[in-house]
Amino acid sequence: MGADKNSLVARDAGTIAQIMTLRFNPLAAKGGSGSYLHEEDGRRVLDLSASATAASLGYGHPAVIEAITKSASDMAGASLLMIPNEPATALAESLLAATPGKGERRVWYGHSGSDANDAAMRVASAATGRGRFISFIGSYHGCLAGSMSISGHTAMTHTLPRPGLVLLPYPDPFRPKFSADEVLAMLDYQFETTCPPEQVAAIFIEPILSDGGLIVPPEGFMQAIQERCRKHGILVVLDEVKVGLGRSGKLHAYQHDNLEPDMVVFGKGLGGGMPISALVGPAEILDHAPAFAIQTTAGNPVCTAAAHAVLNTIIDEDLPAQAAVMGAKMSAGFAKLAERHEIIGDVRGRGLAIGVDLVTSRDTREPVPATTTAKIIYRAYELGANFIYVGLSANVLEITPPLTVSEAEIEEGLDIIDRTLSDVAKGVVSDESVQAFMNW
Repeated sequence: MGADKNSLVARDAGTIAQIMTLRFNPLAAKGGSGSYLHEEDGRRVLDLSASATAASLGYGHPAVIEAITKSASDMAGASLLMIPNEPATALAESLLAATPGKGERRVWYGHSGSDANDAAMRVASAATGRGRFISFIGSYHGCLAGSMSISGHTAMTHTLPRPGLVLLPYPDPFRPKFSADEVLAMLDYQFETTCPPEQVAAIFIEPILSDGGLIVPPEGFMQAIQERCRKHGILVVLDEVKVGLGRSGKLHAYQHDNLEPDMVVFGKGLGGGMPISALVGPAEILDHAPAFAIQTTAGNPVCTAAAHAVLNTIIDEDLPAQAAVMGAKMSAGFAKLAERHEIIGDVRGRGLAIGVDLVTSRDTREPVPATTTAKIIYRAYELGANFIYVGLSANVLEITPPLTVSEAEIEEGLDIIDRTLSDVAKGVVSDESVQAFMNW
């Protein structure tokens, strides 16, 4: 797979900067359709990652193709910065209609979740006159200077956190090192001592801690967090970049916890593979100052047309409900696999955002070594399925197929993972074969 100097893998290695890559296996795509990616030799690989949820409707969805083709053939400019365009305005109207909120609101566009979270930080601080933020250990909000500085993932340890940032533990019901009540007490104590709440602009919340291990918060925890923030005038920002827009079984993942955010951040799946993000929030915040957070091609007509097609498809075809049904089938399938494979310690998530927690012992719940997880990812690819791992100990399989995944494809994926777990237990995959794929 990588020996031929003319192979896609070799060409990629010789041209693409490593600072923008995170590879989990040797997969190299020449094309894709539905839930499958196509390799150079024509082999199809079932993508249970959906390109880290970006391919929300899979690959080559007719509605997205039609929207892109129509918009590109009669482009309403190439920028929203200096003139309005119809696709961007229409998408904004639909996003506002689909996102609950009070009062007059606005939409800001970017290219990724990273820049949307960055913009949310900047405008929240400017509009409130406060400079501090709260987020969670294990969170990932982006890779720009601002959004990176409020992230709490171990992959961010090469970057210093923002001065004054308060990082709270995200309570994990499977490994309850800190209970929800203990985390709330930590926050209260911070407010009483080293972090006066009147200094805090906003809290950034992932309704499911995705890269931190697909952790679903305990019932009532997020509401208690929100109540404390409301009491002190702290803005509540919901990062829905990875688990929003139908993936959780509801249109918005925060709806499971009955939250009422001030701002909501969308990305990844919004564009169905096209680069776009969106920030929805109050007019008094997002109209803070003209040209405060500008990018020339943000809100361009092609990407916004594609995103509008994605959003309409999700709503019109009730894909959140489908995600709930298919997610339940897949989670039940993993529960059956757990009866045969002791390595599966926990299966959790919501809808088609599923985390499979791998352990050395169910009694101790000790995470497996990262090498073991990498071997599972590698072997699954060899058998025809692609997915990635997450978690602070790199021991959680992240299963996030397209929202359009079929029951037959779910069964295919479960069968491959079943065989994968057996093969890895038998020592089929060597340590050497996975060394190049352990960067996360």
